[in-house]
Amino acid sequence: MQTEPAPETVPAAAPSTRRTSLRDEQKRLTRTRLIEAAKGLFTTQGYAPIRVDDIAAAVGCSRATFYLHFNGKSDVLRAIAEQGALPSVQYFYEDLDHVLESGSRTEFAAWMRRSIDWFQEYKDLLPAWDEATALEPEFREVAREGILAVPNVMTAYLSRWPADRQDEARLRIELLVAQLERFFTRWAMQGTIDVSADEAATVLTDIWYPALQTPANSQRD
Repeated sequence: MQTEPAPETVPAAAPSTRRTSLRDEQKRLTRTRLIEAAKGLFTTQGYAPIRVDDIAAAVGCSRATFYLHFNGKSDVLRAIAEQGALPSVQYFYEDLDHVLESGSRTEFAAWMRRSIDWFQEYKDLLPAWDEATALEPEFREVAREGILAVPNVMTAYLSRWPADRQDEARLRIELLVAQLERFFTRWAMQGTIDVSADEAATVLTDIWYPALQTPANSQRD
């Protein structure tokens, strides 16, 4: 009589492997908790008053543990931005690239309204971002790189400009980013501009839709 072969058994993970996996998971969770704690503190108190010790205390870990994950508070603010704001910025300008390719002013106005909504979503963190940009040279470079990177996702728009005017095309996009940031700071954060979001989107469309037309679609003076 033929006997069935014994079923294969999966070898159990070695204790050292399990310990390594557990340690990695604990590190990941600690990093996540530090990011969330810093986000809460930056949102409620701004950037300048917050110390590394405050972030560590909010998590219940030591200063030394904080520095296992981040070089300083500007580093953790950068991690917060990379986790949420920066990827969505790229998405918005990829979307703008498609909108401009469509040639529709109506679609552009809708994009402008969505961009105002985006700023509203990240409104609470923007003061901390502005403070860090003013106070930290390395974070200023991060902010600069972020603005300079925006045109890179607008490949269709750039392709419609001649080679000798690529710098101008990029500058137009960068100025759009800068003006939107400045408008939102004055409107929503400082309250020095009194206008509804829809009215603002209409006026910003009047300014920027013609300004972003490519040479084939516009006349130079």
